[in-house]
Amino acid sequence: MSQIKKKIILVCTECLSRNYSIQKSKISQRERLEIKKYCKTCNEHVLHKETR
Repeated sequence: MSQIKKKIILVCTECLSRNYSIQKSKISQRERLEIKKYCKTCNEHVLHKETR
């Protein structure tokens, strides 16, 4: 059985710019995603959170 994927957008916690869009599984990952990624407006690695 194939898992259902959902497109989500990641937002920088510092400047609030929407930098990344990725896919995640609806079934296995229920909590919001938080990843430390590079932000080109802040010019550094910053925590990015999932929006809804």
